[in-house]
Amino acid sequence: MTTTDENRPAEADGGRPPRPKKRDVHGWVVLDKPIGMTSTHAVAVVKRAYNAKKAGHAGTLDPLASGLLPIALGEATKTVPFVMDGRKAYEFTVAWGSQTDTDDTEGKVVATSELRPDEPAIAALLPRFTGTIQQVPPKFSAIKIAGERAYDLARDGEEVTLEARPVEITALRIVRHDGPTTTFEAECGKGTYVRAIARDLGLALGCLGHVAHLRRTRVGPFAVTDAATVEALRDCDGDSAAEALLPVSAALQLIPEIVVHRDAALRLKRGQSVLLRGRDAPLEADAVYAVSGGVLIATGSITQGEFVPHRVFNL
Repeated sequence: MTTTDENRPAEADGGRPPRPKKRDVHGWVVLDKPIGMTSTHAVAVVKRAYNAKKAGHAGTLDPLASGLLPIALGEATKTVPFVMDGRKAYEFTVAWGSQTDTDDTEGKVVATSELRPDEPAIAALLPRFTGTIQQVPPKFSAIKIAGERAYDLARDGEEVTLEARPVEITALRIVRHDGPTTTFEAECGKGTYVRAIARDLGLALGCLGHVAHLRRTRVGPFAVTDAATVEALRDCDGDSAAEALLPVSAALQLIPEIVVHRDAALRLKRGQSVLLRGRDAPLEADAVYAVSGGVLIATGSITQGEFVPHRVFNL
């Protein structure tokens, strides 16, 4: 997660009116990031639209990719791991016949082939790329090697060797095939690189390939229907900004909700565990969240019927 946090006093500059003071804004904005914008720039756009003190994104989206970039404001930054650990969905197009050093159109071509796969050959290969598979991340990735980002080492011309690691691809489907390119839909878990899927499909088919177009359509609990555009946020008034802001708890839709009474809520806010009572109270759970009077109190786990708070919210 990338976050920024500022609360500097406003100062007049060259006769300009002072900047408005940053506000405490809490919630999620699911941005439909356009091609060409970095994730850091996207966070700045949202932060500016709400004049928010603190913001961060849940999972980098490459500048050449478009689609969902969930951005957390204020206390929502405490729920970022629940979004980043969720499943993601993509639509991507593979251009056959060439491999690039970045595995997308940004890099330089390192190998070419005259072969072009037909749709039955591609479809027959897809089962090898679903389930839990071993995947070598692209050399141009954010993975750290001895404290350095792999993409920084690769850009400096150093040899980058990354180890294969297990990733989960739940589904991989052909959307359309027109000879030079094939468009797919993929659903996958944390740490999966779509660029690596394209690269490895091309190698397995013997024709080589790289990602020509990539769009993220789902991240954890968030879908395209939740998304706001950059243009809408730049031009928004107070009402439309409020409509685009989802509650902090929107990130927690995929884990159980526990309703607690006021006394228990006060204990949780102090970081103290509480014993859950009631016939339907769960005895064990790895991840849950507590609410009281409709207000989010804490996330945590349940051990032997006791709610152990991990993160407490100030809402």
